[in-house]
Amino acid sequence: MLTGKQKRFLRALGHSLKPVITVGKSEVTEALVKETSIALDAHELIKIKLLESCLMDRNEVARLLAEGCEAEVAQILGRTALLYRQAKEPKLELPKQTAKKG
Repeated sequence: MLTGKQKRFLRALGHSLKPVITVGKSEVTEALVKETSIALDAHELIKIKLLESCLMDRNEVARLLAEGCEAEVAQILGRTALLYRQAKEPKLELPKQTAKKG
């Protein structure tokens, strides 16, 4: 589970990314989940764009893709979503989780 600090870090990195995956009227299929998983293996952090023809709710699309790829949703903004999954050899170094005081 990503912390708020880690999500902010990923959102900052994702701002300049171009969408790697587009979801259209065929919506979330097994092939799309597989393609998303391959993209996550290559990039760790990817941007997904929902086209106007996609009738599914944006939160549902992000949740289904994240569950199918064992990834985490870093952000949903408008018709785009950011997904993150740590690679076997991580390219991104996330801020560390800090222990709560008290």
